[in-house]
Amino acid sequence: MDGSTVTGETAVPKWKSSGHVEYVESGQRQGDFVLAVPEGARAVRLGNGASVQQQLAVTPGAYYSITFSAARTCAHAQKLMVSVVPGSQAGGVIPVQTVYSSAGWDSYSWAFKAESGAVAFVIRNPGQEDDPTCGPIIDAVSIKTLNTPQATQSNNLIKNGDFEEGPYISEVYQWGALVPPTNEDGEVTPLPGWKIMSYSKSVKYVGAAGFAVPRGGRAVELVSGVETALVQDVETVKGGSYRLEFAVGDAEQGGCAASDSPAAMEVRAYAAEGNASVPWGGAQAQGFARGSLEFTAVGPSTRVVLVSSGYHTRADGSGALCGPVVDDVSLVRVSSQPQARRLLRR
Repeated sequence: MDGSTVTGETAVPKWKSSGHVEYVESGQRQGDFVLAVPEGARAVRLGNGASVQQQLAVTPGAYYSITFSAARTCAHAQKLMVSVVPGSQAGGVIPVQTVYSSAGWDSYSWAFKAESGAVAFVIRNPGQEDDPTCGPIIDAVSIKTLNTPQATQSNNLIKNGDFEEGPYISEVYQWGALVPPTNEDGEVTPLPGWKIMSYSKSVKYVGAAGFAVPRGGRAVELVSGVETALVQDVETVKGGSYRLEFAVGDAEQGGCAASDSPAAMEVRAYAAEGNASVPWGGAQAQGFARGSLEFTAVGPSTRVVLVSSGYHTRADGSGALCGPVVDDVSLVRVSSQPQARRLLRR
């Protein structure tokens, strides 16, 4: 170490560092800027082009999600690159420019499919700032095995419709984990079965311990307004009749909807040529609303889209972004009963 700068590539136990990496403490100052450590007392900061990596023992063919916390510092446009080596999957770009929480940092998630029994997980700061020490602070890295997405119920065509399968969420710091945009078809996502369609914004994966969840232990909060959509492509029969249902509420237990009173939050659903809007909100709103959309499939595959129709911030004045929570999504085929025919005999 040279002050807070890591000078040996293996100086941080279990990690290998490259470039300008700092080992920082909570409350440490850089000029007038106070460095924020997401969890505990210490973390690492990645300067221009710097990276940290760790060897992982994994099962070939298995799916994994990575969750880590990141805090912005003095850089202007900040993002991170995450990847595993070896691996054919392109590295993921994690935008950390937008801060969603009032704490000054967020937890992010990324996923991959293991192609060998040992891989190196790498977090890199690709930025090039005038001050080479400026860059995100990284902390609290965890890994979790993801199960292959399946339909929630036997007659439900939506996979992982209850959102119970997803990235690791800290049981101590219950602020959820952001799921970044899906860049291409076939990319492994931390939210099995679902894609996040956006240019640079995320959705938040939340747990019942810290948020109001309509059903079970997990749900998704649409925190980025119209800029981010929750999407799933489902196999359908052209001309078949289907019914989409989902739950809508306020994950902040009144702290989000109240900030926009009397205007309510609203979730819009799209499938084939049909669409429906489910409003929810106001300071007196309780429980959760149930949305429904019936449509006729126009092809062998139907894209289901859920999106928030507006932007919302918490009612506590912190400016932290929030939005409606969605959960318990189902898509079933509606069987049309043929009219009974009577056979007359003479």
